[in-house]
Amino acid sequence: MTKTYLELSEEQGSAHKFYEVTVDDTNVSIRFGRIGDNGQGQNSSFATVDEAQVFAEKKIKEKQKKGYVMAIQGQRQKRSVTRRAVESRPAQIKYSLPIVWRFKTESSAFGVYVDERSCWVGNEKGDVFRLNHSGEVDLHHRLPDGVKCIVADNDWIYIGCDDGNVYDLTGKRPRLSYEIQEKIEIYWLDINDGLLGVSSANGSATIINYEDEEQWSKKQDGTGAWMMRCDDRGKIFCGDSVGIVSYNGPDGKFEWKTQTEGSVLFGWMTEDKVYAATGRNSVQAFSKDGVHLKNYRTDAIVYSCATSPDGAFIFAGDNYSSIYCFDEAGNRLWKLATGCGSALSMQYFNEHLYIVTTDGSMACIDAKQESINQAQEGVLPTVKDVKIAATQLSQAIEIRDTAIIETAASNATGILVKCVKEGSSLRVKPLSDGFHKDWYVQFPKNLREENTIYIVDELREATQGGFYRVFGNILKYNQN
Repeated sequence: MTKTYLELSEEQGSAHKFYEVTVDDTNVSIRFGRIGDNGQGQNSSFATVDEAQVFAEKKIKEKQKKGYVMAIQGQRQKRSVTRRAVESRPAQIKYSLPIVWRFKTESSAFGVYVDERSCWVGNEKGDVFRLNHSGEVDLHHRLPDGVKCIVADNDWIYIGCDDGNVYDLTGKRPRLSYEIQEKIEIYWLDINDGLLGVSSANGSATIINYEDEEQWSKKQDGTGAWMMRCDDRGKIFCGDSVGIVSYNGPDGKFEWKTQTEGSVLFGWMTEDKVYAATGRNSVQAFSKDGVHLKNYRTDAIVYSCATSPDGAFIFAGDNYSSIYCFDEAGNRLWKLATGCGSALSMQYFNEHLYIVTTDGSMACIDAKQESINQAQEGVLPTVKDVKIAATQLSQAIEIRDTAIIETAASNATGILVKCVKEGSSLRVKPLSDGFHKDWYVQFPKNLREENTIYIVDELREATQGGFYRVFGNILKYNQN
């Protein structure tokens, strides 16, 4: 029996992964995953010992091409992960929110994103669910680690996880888009036009470009940076235990900083303002030039906040399982209980407030004034408690290896791109007509193989220009 153990070392990449191949007579066992975990396993049997050996060597060479090197198991430690310490207490108020539907994911949930098509929620177990606006589950992925946040970049949906990876969910299968360096203990993420912002445990802000390369990293005065927001003008806003710092995204030039009343525990952003949810019972609003505009006072620590698109309404979720609504001038309009824990993240969309909570619920709240008035009188709608069938749970797409890629059918249509080597780097460029052939394509690093041609659903030019982004599915091109 022979065993080959490889790791993707810190010097060669930001990942923290291992790959082990064991050949035992005609059987080949492969084990892979994050360093420090048991990982996942695959077993294959062959007619002869030679066939088994050829298969094993092929798998080892594939990983070595991607930067894996021989290693000794146990020398490197598991990547450190910080779970946000939150304490949720029962609401101390009489009336509850008018909840339209509620879905329990079975673990504390931080990730939420809602648009005109879907409602996304991700929890600390790594489960990601997509629901329609009636609260029915139509997709379930199980990622390798807990979900930190869900962010959107135009039509792209990205999931940031505790394993240090950021996954793109625009295709049939989640793809690995960014691998965050081990030295960065991720707290929050945001992304704009392919430029990824990461805030971390030590209070730093790091920007990663579309090629998954660190562009710059800056350390703030505080620690525990739970706020990271990237706007359309390339501005970066990072909030930590001291306050908020603003940078110019592309080059990292410092622009301004301001103290907040307490630690920033969550951040929100509109076209012209940024909002900080603080540990001193308030949401604070600032202009994007750093001018303090208004405080919105709560009765307890604020875990999350959001606004209506025009900033006319400001919402806050505290650690006593309550939600507040203020007008822009700072007047408290209402405070009502969630009935399902404290809101760890939230988003307002089409007169509804969507929250994800400490008990793992995603709740759709009717935030129209008439519904709120009735709730304040104790009149509530019948809540639709969404259930997911055991068969749906068992059919969840479990993402064990994002490097798996299928070969397209011979009659498949799409856009061709090719992986080429430039210096020591593998780059992807358009091959089909109608595109700038010298532009790079944002493409998963763990799928890149020199001289391989791929077929993708769409190539979209980045808003800032100069490169393309893959939207949808990626397949190997059938050249036969």
